[in-house]
Amino acid sequence: EVQLVESGGGLVQPGGSLRLSCAASGFTFSNYAMMWVRQAPGKGLEWVSAISSGGVAADYADSVKGRFTISRDNAKNTLYLQMNNLKPEDTAVYYCGKYKGSGYSRNYQAPRQDRGQGTQVTVSS
Repeated sequence: EVQLVESGGGLVQPGGSLRLSCAASGFTFSNYAMMWVRQAPGKGLEWVSAISSGGVAADYADSVKGRFTISRDNAKNTLYLQMNNLKPEDTAVYYCGKYKGSGYSRNYQAPRQDRGQGTQVTVSS
């Protein structure tokens, strides 16, 4: 059974930073590409970033490019999202998710069972 547990969210002022973590278990983490998605209040899921299984390739939504960095530690079965220069529009629940294979696509939406429970990020002064 896939288990993904996010942590690291919180309240931060505009311009601040947070680092999200996602602890994975129940599958061979190093075999799968991973993603971060977010859901702002009253809105649908928005794809944020993805990283290949080996961590060599990554992609970002235009709204976060240059501010967010995705990474992974396959030895620790953990996915990360470093978020810098946060803006109020980054306020959302952030979820990590698992792809079906080693590669990724911006258009793939992981089913609920392949996503974590989420961690709240609030950017406000």
